[in-house]
Amino acid sequence: MVIFITAKFKVKPEHADEWPHLVADFTRATQGEEGCLWFEWSRSLSDPEEYVLVEAFQDDHAAVAHVQSLHFKAAQRSVPPLLVETPRIVNFKVPQDDWFLLGEMAVPEEGTGS
Repeated sequence: MVIFITAKFKVKPEHADEWPHLVADFTRATQGEEGCLWFEWSRSLSDPEEYVLVEAFQDDHAAVAHVQSLHFKAAQRSVPPLLVETPRIVNFKVPQDDWFLLGEMAVPEEGTGS
């Protein structure tokens, strides 16, 4: 079972364009953690002041270690002043350890003509 988390961050307008830079150290440190499967930011297409974080950890131990890390504790101090509101989160355990293919939108293999 993988710990799968998606969180939405509503960033103050004056920080929206620089958000990836502002969280770059936190992002790199988290991506380097043992047990972090992915930790990726995306900017909303409908709201340029909203960023979505998709992250996954291999197990409870890795997720707990993440929340107890020095870089997470530093982010707890540095990130909230940049936000309009408290981030919203969805957190589940899922029975997979990687992304599955979206069969309904499969890309035909080259040369198959399908």
